[in-house]
Parts: sequence; C-alpha cells; structure tokens
Amino acid sequence: MDAASRRFRITDIFYIVMMILPLAFAVVLKILTNVPSEGISISGARIFFTIPMPIQDFPITESQVNSLMVLITIFFFCRFITHGISERVVLKRQHLAEWAVEKVDALVNENMGEYFKGYSPFIISILALSAFSSLLSLLGLFPPTSDINIVAGWAILVFILITYYKLKCGPMYYIKGFLEPVPILAPINFISEFATPVSMSFRHYGNVLSGTVVSTLVAAALGGLSTMLLGSLPGFLADIPLFQIGLPAVLSVYFDLFSGCLQAFIFAMLTMLNISGAFPAEEYERRRMIENAKNKKVNN
Repeated sequence: MDAASRRFRITDIFYIVMMILPLAFAVVLKILTNVPSEGISISGARIFFTIPMPIQDFPITESQVNSLMVLITIFFFCRFITHGISERVVLKRQHLAEWAVEKVDALVNENMGEYFKGYSPFIISILALSAFSSLLSLLGLFPPTSDINIVAGWAILVFILITYYKLKCGPMYYIKGFLEPVPILAPINFISEFATPVSMSFRHYGNVLSGTVVSTLVAAALGGLSTMLLGSLPGFLADIPLFQIGLPAVLSVYFDLFSGCLQAFIFAMLTMLNISGAFPAEEYERRRMIENAKNKKVNN
C-alpha cells in the first residue's frame, strides 16, 4: 500500500470514528445522568445545567445536546461519502452520494420549480436532521424531534424564508395580500399567516411524541400482563417478560423507523410547498420586465 492509499484509508477511519463518537457520547451521558424511576416514566428532555442570563436563564437540555451530536454525525457522514469523489466513479459510496443528490434535486425541481433549484442542500439537510433525530430513539436516546422547542425552531426558520419570498414584490404587495379576496377577511388572513409555523411544528412534534408514548404504554401494559399471568410461577420463570417479546419491537420499528422517516419527509415537503407557494412568481417577473424596460430606456 503506497503512502497516498494509506492516507486515504486513515482519513476514512477518522471520519467513521467521528460519526460514531458523538452518538457514543450521547449514550454514555444518558447512562451517567439517568435517574432510576419506578413504573411508567414519560418525561421531556432533561436539563443538564442552566446558563444565567439577564432576562431568563438559558437551559442546556438533553434535546439540544442530542441535536448537536446528530449534526456532528451527519457532517462526518457527508465527509465520508464524498471523500474521494472523482469524475470516474471508483468508490461504491460515490453512487450513494450521487443518488441522494439526484433524488433531492428532482424532488425540489418537481415541487418548487426551476427558480428554487439552489434549495436542494437546504431540503436534504432538513430531511437528514429530522430523520436522524427521530432515529436516536433506536439507541435509547431522547429524540430531539420530541421536543417542541427544537421543531418550532425549524418551523420559524421556514417561516422567515416564506416571509422573505412574499416580500420579493415589496412590502405593499405583501400587505395587500391580507386584504384579499375581501378586506373583511384580513384578521383571518393574518392569523393563517402565523398558523403555518405552528401547524408545521405541532404536526411533526405530535406525531413523533405520540409514537414514543404509545410504545412506552404498550410495553408497560404487556409487562404488567406478564407479571399477572406468570407471577405465580416458581423461581426465575415469574420474572420472564413473555408478552414483552416481539410486539414492542414491532411497534418500535414502525414508530421509530418508519414514522420518524415519514415525518421528516412530510416536514420537508411542507417546507418546499410553503416556500414556493409564497413566492408570487408571475408578479415578480412582470415587475422585473418593467424594470428592465425602464433601464433600457434610460441607457438609450
């Protein structure tokens, strides 16, 4: 093995280790800070410590730490699959990278149009961050998507982009939109404007959290059923959680894997549709043509 191949392999190993370390750190942190509890325990993200602030203390929670770990993992995963990319495909991982880029480009072009073709990195980032955050529950970690603060932050970012594109034709055109189709509907239009980030955040948060709650309740109920029916048996036979074998795992596959990835896709779709739908393309093009005509007349 020559020096270049050795450096390439060492870099690959470094990226793989850096993908695993953040998740391992999150697992160890959960084990070290876990407080034993009896019976069913369904609670939000734990607060590790707070930073004193002038108006209100800033808490550092489990969801924030896990989100950061997911971001680091995704970053080094992207570095790994794009390491060694060339015009002539020689690595299998390059097929994965090209496939992901092509699929997201096609998805953005189909739902947002040619004008928004530069949004592919943003959309795939939302997809990856949401999906990987939900999948943390497979490792026994608190999924950041079960925290309304995390998902609401994403929705607020999308709302800022929606407002930005609505203002493309000027503030007066944006304000005029609240008076359509009739001025009497202005209060309803104003409320619906701010209902978008609320509905996006609560839809994502509610679906992920409900899956966690249902899985926990079913597992606890099956554990109680096992104790009730087998508790009278002698020795270790009374402690066998017979009815907890199988069904909780199936529910976990659905709620943690399928539902988590599905909610990530839905959030990305709503992001694309809301942003592209907020852009008054025809009016923007009309105004740009008028502006270009004026500029040509001045130049001539």
